[in-house]
Amino acid sequence: MEIVGLDHVQIAMPPGGEEAARRFYGDLLALPEIEKPAALQGRGGCWFGNGRVQLHLGIQANFVPATKAHPAFLVRDLAALSATLAAAGFPLKRDESVPEKQRGHVFDPFGNRIELIQDGDGFQQRE
Repeated sequence: MEIVGLDHVQIAMPPGGEEAARRFYGDLLALPEIEKPAALQGRGGCWFGNGRVQLHLGIQANFVPATKAHPAFLVRDLAALSATLAAAGFPLKRDESVPEKQRGHVFDPFGNRIELIQDGDGFQQRE
């Protein structure tokens, strides 16, 4: 038996955060919203994905943001996305601890840490 892939990442948000999530993940990060299965729609939250990445935001009643644990997304143009995020009030903090990797992190509207890495600079080995 072995793990063969990653299906999705789920992070939490407070009740009523769906519109803020749609603005941040849908509009700013350009992840299209995808429909949740009918059986799960009553729980609230929202899902985003583009065929390569799937992110689920679930409602947590006693929400506490994830400030250390985080998803890391590969992006096509880190500099352009950084400017877009900054203009919307979400500054990207560059991380130069591994100089050959162009990356940084931003906090979503709920305080969750999100890492953004220039495509080609990710930590997984490429074939």
